[in-house]
Amino acid sequence: MGTDRLDEVLDATYDSLTRYGVRRTTMDDIASTMGVSRSAVYQYVRNKDDAFRKLAERLHAEALARAREAAAGDTSTAERVRGVLAAKLDLVLRLAGDSPHSAELLDAKARVFGDVCHGFNGSLRLLLVDLFTEAGTPAAVEPAEAADICIALVIGLESVADGRELFAPATDALLTGLLGAPVTTPTRH
Repeated sequence: MGTDRLDEVLDATYDSLTRYGVRRTTMDDIASTMGVSRSAVYQYVRNKDDAFRKLAERLHAEALARAREAAAGDTSTAERVRGVLAAKLDLVLRLAGDSPHSAELLDAKARVFGDVCHGFNGSLRLLLVDLFTEAGTPAAVEPAEAADICIALVIGLESVADGRELFAPATDALLTGLLGAPVTTPTRH
């Protein structure tokens, strides 16, 4: 299977998603967006659900790669944790900004790709547990609990209109408590 052609199918799937949503998008919409026949699309995906599942997998894999890169960075623990959390928040805010329909790809309860969302959150949790294990946390908070608290914070920020603006002060406050030392977001010029 040609990866470039599959990427074109997934790009067309995303374009159709932003216009029509998951339920209303058809294989004809995807094919039309690509300028090919429906049978050409079937060479790369089995059906509409498969196209959306592969799209969700690609978007989550890209975000997870950014999170892993942040976790492995040569910066402070706070900056690495913030990078992992930013990868999750950016995924959601990007999709929500592209179209109200795009958020359907992030629905952990969706029958087609809920496991993709769940697996993504689980992978982020493991990255965070490792970071908090390495850095240490206050005696009252286990690294796994610290990871869960961080993920809960981002889930909350995903649901408010000014989540991006609240991200820095919210993570500063949370990480100051979880890491036991004052943390502030560096000013970027």
